[in-house]
This record gives sequence, structure tokens and C-alpha cells, in this order.
Amino acid sequence: MKRRVVGKQANSRMCFICGLKNAMGLKASFYKLEGGELAAVFTPREEHQGYPGRLHGGIAAAVVDELIGRAINDSAVDEVWGVTVELSVKYRKPVPVGEELRAVARITRDGGRFFEGTGEILLSDGSAAVEARGRYFRLPLDQIAQSELDELEWAVIPRPGDPPALDIP
Repeated sequence: MKRRVVGKQANSRMCFICGLKNAMGLKASFYKLEGGELAAVFTPREEHQGYPGRLHGGIAAAVVDELIGRAINDSAVDEVWGVTVELSVKYRKPVPVGEELRAVARITRDGGRFFEGTGEILLSDGSAAVEARGRYFRLPLDQIAQSELDELEWAVIPRPGDPPALDIP
């Protein structure tokens, strides 16, 4: 099902998940979807594999962790993110490397200082390969980062391939 993209979140310089200048990173893009969910689009490469041709489970966990932690931020002005308190991950199917993947997350409980969310990495057929549930502590980004945001090159970077909608079941 096509889901309308209503905004894009920032990338940084060196983050393993979203860093655009991290040669070993995933360079994921994060898109706010109509209805309040957050999606990530990324293409794992050979250097991200555990078993041959399969995304390493720790990297898969990092993707859903990042996605759920970002899902609380619903505006570019808010700049509030989650610091992981607890994360539970279920691996349902192998995640391939070398193909564009989507992941989606949503907030399931917002209790003020703490929030909870769920997320999935989806295969091209729409099935969930990885499912996660997490609990996070809410903090402004400037209290999480050890550097000034300018040093992190933290910005929304439009890309030619940014979609107006994403196929998310």
C-alpha cells in the first residue's frame, strides 16, 4: 500500500545508520508518513553481512532501534529523540544484502519522559523479517550528542530519489 510521505528527518555526517559520509554506514533516509509512522529506506551492502548474503543481526537491531528512537520526533523544530532503555528483537526471516529495504516504526505509548514503540524491517514482499519493541527515555538532541549539531552536519538533505510516497503494508 502506498503511504504518503509528509516530511523527512535529518541525516548526520558519521552515524552508522544515517551518516552520509560514513563509508561503512547504511546511509539510511528517514521519512515521516501520513498517520504518524516513521519509515527508513536503506540498502545493506556486503560489508554489513553476518552470514554470506545476509544482514548481520546486530545491524538489523541497530536499524529498528534507531527508527523507533526517532519516531517520537514529529517535527523538524522539536528535535526530541529517544535514548534506548530496553530493546527486544525477534528475527523472523533472513534479511538480504544488496537490495533496497524499508523499515517502519510507530510510538505505542507516550508517557512523558519515557515512550515505547515498535518497528519492523520489511522484505520486498512486504513481510516482516525483523520485529522490535523498545522503551526509550526522551531527550532533546543537544543533550544526547557530545558535539555541536553543526559539527555533526545534522541536516535534512533532500536527495533526487526522495519519494512522495512509500510502499509500506
